[in-house]
Amino acid sequence: MAQILVALSGGVDSSVAAALLKRDGHDVTAVTLKLWGGETDSGCCSVSDVEDARRVAQQLDIDHHVFNFGDDFDRHVVEPYVEAYAAGKVPNPCVECNRHIKFDKLFRRADALGFELVATGHHACVIDHDDGTRTIGRGADASKDQSYVLHMLGQEQLSRLMLPVGQYTKDEVRDLANEFGLRTANKPDSQDVCFIERSPGRGDAGRRAFLGDRIPLRPATIVDQSGDEVGSAPAIELITVGQRKGLDLGGANERRYVVDIDHETATVTVGPFADTLAPSIEVPDLTWTNEPVDDELTVQCSAHGARRLARVDGTTVHWAEPQPRVAAGQSVVLYRGDDVVGGGIAG
Repeated sequence: MAQILVALSGGVDSSVAAALLKRDGHDVTAVTLKLWGGETDSGCCSVSDVEDARRVAQQLDIDHHVFNFGDDFDRHVVEPYVEAYAAGKVPNPCVECNRHIKFDKLFRRADALGFELVATGHHACVIDHDDGTRTIGRGADASKDQSYVLHMLGQEQLSRLMLPVGQYTKDEVRDLANEFGLRTANKPDSQDVCFIERSPGRGDAGRRAFLGDRIPLRPATIVDQSGDEVGSAPAIELITVGQRKGLDLGGANERRYVVDIDHETATVTVGPFADTLAPSIEVPDLTWTNEPVDDELTVQCSAHGARRLARVDGTTVHWAEPQPRVAAGQSVVLYRGDDVVGGGIAG
């Protein structure tokens, strides 16, 4: 029987993770991380989530604590998120939250309190290999797989991590929650970005309002590839390479996509889809989970994006066929089969 600290968010996945570990006879203690103190409608980091987590811990008869990591969250997640958009990048705050908070700050707190293992409700698996190393693997439910946002975990973290729901589909997790009688059994899934309000029908207004309160948003001029002005956009910081929807192009008949963004002059160039394609992508900080892999891999460039065939040479990912360009700031995650073997951030 191990002493396990379970990150209990107040959602169904972490609730079932705690219940499964308790059922299997482990000494389980729950902790809820209080990260964001501002407004949110995402179903994460709210007062109601803390209360749901507390009530689930009561149902399971396990101790429950709340750790306030708000200052660390602001410093390592929120501030870099804003700075990235100001610099023309598209960040992934969930990756940075996992990197700096859930699998760094929380692990260090677990060490200080004497816990052997840490568990979360992520839909992913920890894979043991014959040479004694471990990797993150895809979860059983492809539509909910979260291995992408856990790609940065190293051997020390993986040696102490448990992901109890990774072997189940989301429907199976909800069935288990009902069997355990958990109050979160039918609770909706939370949004990824917990500090951005995303009320139905608001579109991108939440992100625009959040950034607009923190940095000046600059209107952009949209031009075609001949340099002729064809439209405008209220904020160049919210435009991404490859974007088609949400552009004011004056009723153009043909589909046009963002093929280039000049942040210095606040100019967006649009063109045909073919011009969004590139043969490779640079990943300056690319690291491998264990040893570099020379074989063909599959590569994922967004949380639930398509898997693309590629080979890696140094810090360059060469696509088997040209692929849509990846926005700077996005995580580029390398897989061999269903195992994460490396990753980094697009430059």
